[in-house]
Amino acid sequence: MSTSGEEQWLYAISSKRRIIEFNFREIARYKDLLFLFVKRDVVTKYKQTILGPLWYFIQPLFTTLIFTLIFNNIADISTGDGVPPFLFNLAGITSWNYFKECLTGTSDTFKQNQNIFGKVYFPRVIMPMSVVISNLIKFGIQLLVFIGFYIYFTMFTEKASNVSPQITLLILPVLIIIMGTLGLGFGMIISSMTTKYRDLTFLVAFGVQLLMYASAVMYPLELVKSKVAEGRIPEMTGLLIEYNPMTTVVEMFRNVTLGIGGINIQMLIYVMITSTVIFLLGLIIFNKTEKSFIDTI
Repeated sequence: MSTSGEEQWLYAISSKRRIIEFNFREIARYKDLLFLFVKRDVVTKYKQTILGPLWYFIQPLFTTLIFTLIFNNIADISTGDGVPPFLFNLAGITSWNYFKECLTGTSDTFKQNQNIFGKVYFPRVIMPMSVVISNLIKFGIQLLVFIGFYIYFTMFTEKASNVSPQITLLILPVLIIIMGTLGLGFGMIISSMTTKYRDLTFLVAFGVQLLMYASAVMYPLELVKSKVAEGRIPEMTGLLIEYNPMTTVVEMFRNVTLGIGGINIQMLIYVMITSTVIFLLGLIIFNKTEKSFIDTI
C-alpha cells in the first residue's frame, strides 16, 4: 500500500500563482469548454428574437445612418473629398463595435458567472476569452457588411473617387488584435472591481458611450487638430482625444480600409505598448481577484 507521499497527481489546483500567469497549456486542455462558451455567446444572444442574427447587420447600419444624418448632413462635418460619409462612419462604427462589445462583455464576468464559478473549476480567464472570440465572429459579420458597401460605393457610384485599397491594408490584423486586447484588458479590470463596487456596472454603459465620442468614431482626427489650432477646443482636450488609444485604432482602421491616409508608425507603436500594458495589468488584477471573489460577490 503506497503512502500519501508516493501518490502521483495529474493536476494540482492551487491559489498560489505568479503575479502574471497565462497558462496556455491549461487553457488548451479546456479548449472544448472555450468553444462551448463561444457557441453559447453567438447562438443564444438573439435566440428568441424575431429578427435573430439580422441584428448583427441592423445595428451598425442604423447607427451609421443616424451618424451620417446628424454629424455630416446637419452638423456639416466633412469626411474629405471623395470619401462618402456613410462609408466613413461605417468604418468607424465597425471598428468601435468590436472594442465596445469586448469591453462590455468581459466587464461583468465574475458577477454573471458566479454560480458556475462556485461549483466547478476551470481556468477563469477562459470566460472573458470566449467573449473576445465570439465578438470576433460578430466583427467578421459586420466587416462583411462594410465590404459590401465598400464594393457598392467604389464600383457603382462616383462618390468614392478617393477610396481605394492600399498595401497598408495588411496591417488590419494588427489593429484587430489591439482592439481585442484593449477590450479584454479593460474588461478584466472592471470585472474585478465590480466584485466590490457594484456601481461600476451602471457606470460602464454610460462611460463607454462617452468614450465613443472621445475616440473620433464620427469625425476625423484632423478636425480636432484644426479646432485646437483655431483655439475653439482646449489644447488639453485635443491631446486627450489624440492620445486616446482607440482614437488611433479607429483612425488607422479607416485609413487602411478606405486608403485615405498613411500609417503613423509612432502612434501604432504607442497603442501596441498601451494595449499590452493594459492587458497585463488586467490579467494581474483578474488573477488576484479570482482567488477570493466568491466570498465578496
